[in-house]
Amino acid sequence: MITFAEIFKMNSNHKSSGGRQARKGNSPQRKNSFRKDFKKPLTTPKKVDVGGIRLNKFISNSGICSRREADTYIEHGSVTVNGNLITEMGYKVQPNDDVRFDGTSISPEKKKYVLLNKPKNYITTMDDERGRKTVMELVSNAAKERIYPVGRLDRMTTGLLLFTNDGELAKKLTHPKHDVKKLYHASLDRKLDLKDLQKLRGEVIIEGKKVFIDAVSYVEGQSKTEVGIEIHSGRNRIVRKIFEHVGYKVVKLDRVLFAGLTKKNLPRGRWRELTKQELSNLQMI
Repeated sequence: MITFAEIFKMNSNHKSSGGRQARKGNSPQRKNSFRKDFKKPLTTPKKVDVGGIRLNKFISNSGICSRREADTYIEHGSVTVNGNLITEMGYKVQPNDDVRFDGTSISPEKKKYVLLNKPKNYITTMDDERGRKTVMELVSNAAKERIYPVGRLDRMTTGLLLFTNDGELAKKLTHPKHDVKKLYHASLDRKLDLKDLQKLRGEVIIEGKKVFIDAVSYVEGQSKTEVGIEIHSGRNRIVRKIFEHVGYKVVKLDRVLFAGLTKKNLPRGRWRELTKQELSNLQMI
């Protein structure tokens, strides 16, 4: 296991690059709701089985979602092939078929994996109706493929955020059963008392639900307002709520490790593609 000291030393020399913004792409975004303007056909068009790729895999390879989620979208009438609504599980797509998801044409894409060192004042969403800055502005020139954030960081939290169009991997990294570890550097409004630090070791109850804290300690060589905390929970604002539970306010929060990925050589506001070794490590989770 990587120690707190090693991680914080690795990330201590990277200053913000000013949150450089690139122009937004104009690719149409997937709607969250199912299309309701299609009528379910009396019969599903039949195809001779001459190979092809299963429709749910085709959708997953397009970066929309995982195969299991694709089955749900197919069942609820979100997908057409050559203008025909398809609700058949196991339907196979042929090379020249026109596949549309919520009316938007889709096709299998090369898998992309982009790691961002997120600055503060950016929200983790594809688009914001209130016009606030989003993380998509920071990675708009990272790939021609449509990529999506894996999980989220709140607006004032900085640090590591992964983007990909690999629906299967994204599902794996966000599912609780895989216990994907996240390490945060929290700056508190006052020094953390040792007795309160000890309260945070193991399980705590936050809003009526158990949260397991994998590790917590003072950051070596710094004030006792600086604390490292390792968790695998993905609940919203969970680190801030953990410290509020023992009477402290988090004034600055930085995610310095996510699923084995670190901020080494990655300035604030910049992105990079994953190395082959990093991708291999993620796929083994």
